[in-house]
Amino acid sequence: MAPVVRALAARPGEFHPCVCVTNQHREMLDQVLDLFDIHADHHLQVMTSGQTLTEITMRVLERLPAILSATRPAAVLVQGDTTTTFAAALAAFYARVPVGHVEAGLRTYRRDSPFPEELNRQMTTVLADWHYAPTDWARDNLLRAGVPADTITVTGNPVTDALQWIADKVENDHAALPAFAPGSRLILVTAHRRENFGAPFDEMCQAMRTVVERNPDVELVYPVHLNPNVQKPVRRILAGVPRIHLMPPVDYATLVALMKRSTLVLTDSGGIQEEAPSLGKPALVMRDTTERPEGVRAGTARLVGTDQARIVEETERQLHDPAAYAAMAHAHNPYGDGHAGAYIVDTLASALNGSGPRPAGS
Repeated sequence: MAPVVRALAARPGEFHPCVCVTNQHREMLDQVLDLFDIHADHHLQVMTSGQTLTEITMRVLERLPAILSATRPAAVLVQGDTTTTFAAALAAFYARVPVGHVEAGLRTYRRDSPFPEELNRQMTTVLADWHYAPTDWARDNLLRAGVPADTITVTGNPVTDALQWIADKVENDHAALPAFAPGSRLILVTAHRRENFGAPFDEMCQAMRTVVERNPDVELVYPVHLNPNVQKPVRRILAGVPRIHLMPPVDYATLVALMKRSTLVLTDSGGIQEEAPSLGKPALVMRDTTERPEGVRAGTARLVGTDQARIVEETERQLHDPAAYAAMAHAHNPYGDGHAGAYIVDTLASALNGSGPRPAGS
């Protein structure tokens, strides 16, 4: 969302962006705000230990209406597929404030994969007035759902904007990186999806360990999410293994530096499926489904599931088959040209100025 906020702030005669954050995982949030020089105007403070999805939804719905009432915004922009995204869109709908959905139209069409994100984004689609789709495929999903065509704009994904902006500023010798052996091949891991908790996560961790133990020139770096359901299996299976570097969550600049240094990425995350191809890094996705099939079709990403043997096989193919590696590393990135934030703001300006589609009932 940072490129959208920056694009709004770059037009002070038209817009005043008002940033509201939930304060979940404050350690991870603050470094992003600092990196992009964004000031949060409102803090919902929803975070409590061991909170449930229901509790997050309730707190957003309890606390956001007062901010909407005080600020009386012309529009509310939400991004992605989190529980916060859905709850904020619902609160805005109740307040009769039009909603723009950034990164709209992603689908797996499986209610439980990813959970709860798949239904979060479907419900946000129903609530939104304007839909900023990252790709033609996402637009077509929205059209199939009955969304009016004149409310959809294909913009690319602003995650590409953010990545390009940061990649120009960091180097491979970024100070926060571990000391990797000269000439080593680095595998970057990001894994934290809720639907993989339990046995699938154990399988994924065992696969990571096997790959490193079987390939002496390989090092693996894993910034480990703070969720205890991630920390426990990672520490149990991977801690202390030579050439495996477990790190606390890293700031975005460090993550980009790690991607630039890496040979390939193992992930169950969403956004990194778009970020890695922008840097020419194959992304092996440890899931059975993805809401970003454009990357799979383009060849920049491959679904490898959570089975240990399959993850090892596909990872070692990338490590040992130059043709297979080149086919992924040099595939076309389908996620935009790095100007999505500006396109979104242009479209929003047209809508609010009366030359684009107006929200229902306006």
